[in-house]
Amino acid sequence: MLSDPSRIAYNNLSSNKAMPTTFADYAAQQDARNTIELNVRKWSLMLCDALLDNFKSRNSNSSSDYKFYIESGRKYHKLIMDANGSRSVHAFVDRKTGEVYKSASWKSPAKGVRYDLRLIEQREWLLENADWAGGYLYAK
Repeated sequence: MLSDPSRIAYNNLSSNKAMPTTFADYAAQQDARNTIELNVRKWSLMLCDALLDNFKSRNSNSSSDYKFYIESGRKYHKLIMDANGSRSVHAFVDRKTGEVYKSASWKSPAKGVRYDLRLIEQREWLLENADWAGGYLYAK
């Protein structure tokens, strides 16, 4: 049994494990994760502003009271569209990754990432071309 090559290879691999991360490494990684989450919230608010600006530019003579705002859940930021008291979910944004999803229902996003707010090129395109009606969220 000692001459079993697979057992020897496994034992050699398991003895060469990397040292566990230090508390300083963990703290630095946690700071980076927190920074990303704060940036995702900021970018989500910017998207809400872009959606409202788009609505106002296309409906200048409309007297309706439209608002876009965020409701944060455990995993996603819901981008809510409030039109004269009638609310609907415009999109979902993953709080940790910044991935933008089209809404499938009030509680869940549709499958498939539409945009990633961490990528500068996608974020800039999204903020310039976001349509209040959500046409930009359909799969290409």
